[in-house]
Amino acid sequence: MQSQVEVLKHTSKVLKNNPLKDPRIRNVLVYLPPSYKKSKKRFPAVYLIAGFTGFGAMNMNVSAYSENIQQRLDRLIKTKKIKEMIVVMPDCFTKYGGSQYVNSAATGKYEDYLIKEIVPYIDSNFRTIAKPGSRCIIGKSSGGYGAMWLSMRHPDIFGLMVTHSGDSAFEYCYMKDFPDFIVQIQRYGKGHKAIGSFIKTQINFKQPKPKEFFNIINIIGMSACYSPNPKRKEYNFDLPFDIYTSELIPQIWNRWLRFDPVRLVEKYKNNLKKLKLIFVDCGTKDEFNLQAGARIFCDKLKKNGIKYIHQEFNDGHMNIQYRYDVSFSYISKHFSYK
Repeated sequence: MQSQVEVLKHTSKVLKNNPLKDPRIRNVLVYLPPSYKKSKKRFPAVYLIAGFTGFGAMNMNVSAYSENIQQRLDRLIKTKKIKEMIVVMPDCFTKYGGSQYVNSAATGKYEDYLIKEIVPYIDSNFRTIAKPGSRCIIGKSSGGYGAMWLSMRHPDIFGLMVTHSGDSAFEYCYMKDFPDFIVQIQRYGKGHKAIGSFIKTQINFKQPKPKEFFNIINIIGMSACYSPNPKRKEYNFDLPFDIYTSELIPQIWNRWLRFDPVRLVEKYKNNLKKLKLIFVDCGTKDEFNLQAGARIFCDKLKKNGIKYIHQEFNDGHMNIQYRYDVSFSYISKHFSYK
């Protein structure tokens, strides 16, 4: 028996007429374990969500010296490190690089897309165990952020959560890049017009991308998610800092902080207590300082009497898919199989 990965085309009602005119027809990849086709039993489901500038299909990328997700899951199942499970890989990519899995007036309602469309769609088309205790949300980086955001808000949907190097403690992971942005964006014009020019001229398939591309698109993407402003003429979001000086604009920065996981533990503590698994990890050499956010998040969980597993490892932010060996093992042990 072999596993299969099905590629489904899902037409979204939620994403119809989204602000960025991104596609409403999206590919959803579904990993079906080896015994799925020859049995009638139901399986728990993991929702594996991508990091910034990523989407589900990228989990299937082939590399000479590392496994894609199908190869990894097959090995873990074969060696009995994990039990069989369905793994769902949706596409929540946007023109600005990602959605952070939130509802935004600048990008679209991607939280609703996952919760109201994709989860019911999967449960209707596959033999899942449609219960929170048999449904996990997992991701790395912005996907890790999405896992925290969605699980603490929807414990009735996701009963298990895994975050690898997830965005948190925003003052440490985002703020350090603001001063560079105001210099980098000047390459594309003056003031707010420069951002409009960047969006028009740089968000395309032209290569090579300038060195500053990722920092600029990252701040654009986060601003669109955390501080949307459809009324702005040049673009449809607000920056949390002055475009000339990089000085913080408190009222906008505070809008960002309303999305910061470390600041949401108290608000959602009752929801977090419902989760069967909270697994948090991060490399001690993370280039975005996310090890600090992971520590603060877990400290707040501890102070609120919320059970969690926190691990650190000697690595940075990139190419850490090998950590799925650890997290999927914990998921397998905590899943309900009935």
